[in-house]
Amino acid sequence: MTAPRTAGVAGRVNGDCPVKDATTVAAGIADDATLAVSGFGSVGDPKAVPRALAAAARDGRDLALTVVSGGSVGDPLDTDLVAAGGVARRYPYQATTAARTAANERELAFADRGIAGLSDEVRFGRLVDPDVAVVEAVAVGPGWLIPSTSVGQTPAYVRAADEVVVEVNDAQPMGLSAFHDVVVRDPPPDRGPLAVSAPGERVGESAVRFDPEKLRAVVRTDRRDDPYEFRDPTATDRRIADNVLTVLERAVDRDPVIGAAPTLQFGVGSLGNALMGALSGSSLADGELRYYGEVIQDGLLDLLADGDLAVASATSLALSVDGQDRVFDAPERYAEDVVLRPSNVSNAPSLIDRFGVVAVNSAVGVDLYGHVNSTHVSGARLINGIGGSVDFNRNAHLTVVALPATAAGGDVSTVVPLASHVDHTEHDTDVVVTEHGVADLRGKPPVARAEAIIECAAPAFRPDLRAYLDRARESSGHLPHDLSTAFDWQS
Repeated sequence: MTAPRTAGVAGRVNGDCPVKDATTVAAGIADDATLAVSGFGSVGDPKAVPRALAAAARDGRDLALTVVSGGSVGDPLDTDLVAAGGVARRYPYQATTAARTAANERELAFADRGIAGLSDEVRFGRLVDPDVAVVEAVAVGPGWLIPSTSVGQTPAYVRAADEVVVEVNDAQPMGLSAFHDVVVRDPPPDRGPLAVSAPGERVGESAVRFDPEKLRAVVRTDRRDDPYEFRDPTATDRRIADNVLTVLERAVDRDPVIGAAPTLQFGVGSLGNALMGALSGSSLADGELRYYGEVIQDGLLDLLADGDLAVASATSLALSVDGQDRVFDAPERYAEDVVLRPSNVSNAPSLIDRFGVVAVNSAVGVDLYGHVNSTHVSGARLINGIGGSVDFNRNAHLTVVALPATAAGGDVSTVVPLASHVDHTEHDTDVVVTEHGVADLRGKPPVARAEAIIECAAPAFRPDLRAYLDRARESSGHLPHDLSTAFDWQS
């Protein structure tokens, strides 16, 4: 077989592929099947088959599906199908109200997972054994498909599943083929190093391969991803972004690794957009700046268009309506500088280390010693999932945790004495940034870290935090705590 980028692809559906409607496909999926689905950053996920399954569940079909996705997915899976009661187990991430509510009510057996190792967990049967892979593509042929707006875990999932269903989406441009760089790694213990020597280098192909005997159905669809709706950055977002920019500019001047080729990763959302706005026109925006992360959003397109960014490598395109229009109307404008990879490559610890990535991720809260809570309010209520932050925070050359100092309209401090849920330990936190300042924790013993982090807290909460630290210091121990009051206030 010859891997198409676009050459050799006669149309959306090539060769002798079984085209079926979504209702027919859904009817043939077992009630308790395990589905491995495409999608990352709530884009590139299947849309027709999940809606058909949801309709069947609402009509009385007793579904108890296990669903493992590449990352966050959109409403067809995590709103419609979950709300219809069709999902019993869910991995590795959720980002919708319906899925979040079901997980918190323990009606949905949700287990959070990191991203970098998820492909191997599924591929080698350590997490689930998929019955059917349901994935979105812009084109398909015997034994191959070209992903749409995300690559995610699709290469591993189509290999692991017993059967493959491909939704070919006419609303996604064929030109996305030129963005993809699909690499499938050899299994351990014979796994060699990844051959990617720079964030913009392509070493794979545009197509995802699978056994052609597995292809059960092709479903035609014509619906774009639900667009991201980014709120305008607030004054707090902009102050945080300015403080992060100060950290980055100092790092470029003082750190030879970062100074040689500044390479950033940051999470999707308004804070990321604020940071991209701060980067525009800064001393870092000289055309040498690189992005190596998970998700490409509108602000990165702006930096590329302005010549401020050399390349953007990720695993998905999470764009607004305007961003989708810009890319879909002229994908060739971005194809050279935008690379979409499988998420076990975009999040590979070896590449994060190789490129000296500076990771900037937000959080729910941080405690006085630098432990970070990214996923649970008050230690119990799930709000999203750990996603790829665990990959980048642990392996980055410099790890920055950026968050507003307060939540709930200023009534709750996000800086707390002791985190009631820990996603990232103190050992993986280099710098904490809020709108009130920067705490560089590198090399500091625990009490000195606490003193630095208190200066980043909202002024109204600093006296109580200092009083807590004073009480804690009356006891012995390397990390002093007053456990009788440590959890009196929580973000």
